[in-house]
Amino acid sequence: MMTLTEKAAYLKGLSEGLQPDESKPEGKLIAKMLDLLTDMADSIRDLEDECKELRAYAEELDDDLAEVESDLYGDEDPDEDEEEEDGDDAEDGDFYEVTCPHCGESVCFDDTLDPEDLICPACGEHFDCTCDGKCESCEGCAE
Repeated sequence: MMTLTEKAAYLKGLSEGLQPDESKPEGKLIAKMLDLLTDMADSIRDLEDECKELRAYAEELDDDLAEVESDLYGDEDPDEDEEEEDGDDAEDGDFYEVTCPHCGESVCFDDTLDPEDLICPACGEHFDCTCDGKCESCEGCAE
């Protein structure tokens, strides 16, 4: 199969074999169109070469990135970390969920916060979460 550059050269050769009179408008038009066709074929060839180089470079970058990920995460999949963050955090400590008495929004907190001085992130109001002995969520009250 011929490349575009080879096809343009072939057409130019055919044109020269016909010996068009370039002093006439038709001959001048054919010569200019063949020049344009040759320039376009050369430009397309150059773009294809650059595209091949960019693909090779992108593959190198991908390989390098895989090495960096392997160095950083070892055999672990970095996406697994995100799932673990969103999943059960029981090993990090206990989390509690209460309802804000002012706006009804669900508020989560852990044992690092003082349950007697909580601030609702939705309405900004202060409230406390002291056990009144009627909840079922804590071990001390469950009967």
